[in-house]
Amino acid sequence: MIRVWTDNRERINTAIDDFAGRIFNGLGKFFVDCGKACIFFAQSVVLIFKGPFRWDEIIRHMEFIGNRSVLIIAMTSVFTGMALSYQIFLGFVKVNATNLVGPTVGMGILRELGPVLTGLMVAARAGGAMAARLGTMRVSEQIDALEVMGIDSKQYLVAPRILAAVITVPMLCAIFDFMAMMGSHFLTITVLRQDEAIFWDKISLWLNPGDVYQGLFKAAVFGVCFATICSNRGFNASGGAKGVGEATNQGVVNSMVLIIVLNFFLTNFIRFFYVAMGWR
Repeated sequence: MIRVWTDNRERINTAIDDFAGRIFNGLGKFFVDCGKACIFFAQSVVLIFKGPFRWDEIIRHMEFIGNRSVLIIAMTSVFTGMALSYQIFLGFVKVNATNLVGPTVGMGILRELGPVLTGLMVAARAGGAMAARLGTMRVSEQIDALEVMGIDSKQYLVAPRILAAVITVPMLCAIFDFMAMMGSHFLTITVLRQDEAIFWDKISLWLNPGDVYQGLFKAAVFGVCFATICSNRGFNASGGAKGVGEATNQGVVNSMVLIIVLNFFLTNFIRFFYVAMGWR
């Protein structure tokens, strides 16, 4: 073993250096991209409050992000609620605490799984389409044509998308929460034969509106996150069809990773805020 290391020391050291370099370069590129996305977001948000207000574009994007995502959100939420309920039931039955399945599922759905899974699903469906459409417009010089005509391309193309995402993603999260609890109710009451009155009584005892508000606030932040990152990637795409594909892939991946990372920090921030306000 020592002899092999000695004979190949230079090659092994080079491989280790290349591996470490790729990791640090990837992290550096990720943070640089996040910084560019923040600048892009700041520039676009200012344009939301600047006329002319393009209500038709906002409504069109709300329909695209919201209405066309309802079915996939409903299907995902129902089976998520049932799967989570069954796993929690299997754990609680060992300690004779099956009456707490309902509130435990509700807390997990309302606070964490609802906003996170909603953000991930919408980012994958609508965010990818945003990046691809804007990327296609960029490489085909349609965005350049808008700017030549004196139209602010960010106000016309980006600002309505961000505003539509902020409005619709919390609505989709509310649908997710409701359907997930219906799935949990079906499995717990109909399949596992638990008491329905106890199920809802424990939920009303343990949960409060603050849990709902927490999830909806997270969903709004996640909507801003994926809309900004995917729009930024598509808006600045280059290199023809290959560049559009890369921009779409990077936009979806980066937004999904950032949603998961942001969820951790948002959870701690909200809990700190609740404690500071004396709400809990």
